[in-house]
Amino acid sequence: MQITIDLPQDLEQDLLRQAAQSNVPLQTLIVQALRQLTQPVSVLVSQWSDAVLSYQGIPDFPAFESYRDELLPPQEMELF
Repeated sequence: MQITIDLPQDLEQDLLRQAAQSNVPLQTLIVQALRQLTQPVSVLVSQWSDAVLSYQGIPDFPAFESYRDELLPPQEMELF
């Protein structure tokens, strides 16, 4: 399928520059962008780095859950 669109000049220049930097044809770059935009959310890869995902915390630091009993209960709204 062939589609023709008019792009603003600044966007055209950005796409051309990125295609050149990535060493991929402009058409490939646009197709990749469209595929990424149309993928369902569940298919998208996490953007968190491995360092963040594998973080175990500091062993000597108390767990956050240990402070749960000290938290104040939420205030209940008066309806009438």
